[in-house]
Amino acid sequence: MKNKYETSAEIEWAIACHFGYRTHVIVPNITWGMMFPFELDLAIMTNKGYLYEVEIKTSRADLIRDKNKQKWKGMYPIGRIKKLWFAIPEKLMKSIEHIPERAGVLVVNKDGIVKEIRKPENNPARPLSAKNQFGLARLGAMRI
Repeated sequence: MKNKYETSAEIEWAIACHFGYRTHVIVPNITWGMMFPFELDLAIMTNKGYLYEVEIKTSRADLIRDKNKQKWKGMYPIGRIKKLWFAIPEKLMKSIEHIPERAGVLVVNKDGIVKEIRKPENNPARPLSAKNQFGLARLGAMRI
């Protein structure tokens, strides 16, 4: 059966391929072991040590439910996340009004092709410390 790229796992894989899992440290579902008071669906660390977050949404209800989370209302950890994207399947294109304006939008089509339809704001962030870079890489290795 062919993937439709509508589930979290399928979108996660498409995003990892889009950013380049050979050139970035990419870790899904960070809920412990790092410096965040909330879950990151997908953390991407650049070769310069900056951290990006990709929030994955698979349904309109999920987008609307999370619209009012405190982390989107100025409670976001300043200095830690350089860029934030929301990744959605193509079927949710008509619901992007529920995505915070400062976040980028990545759309995954049914073939797994990712298109950036809105660029994210650059947040004032510093690279992760060597200790936190190692911690993220270790957490990623543990997931394998």
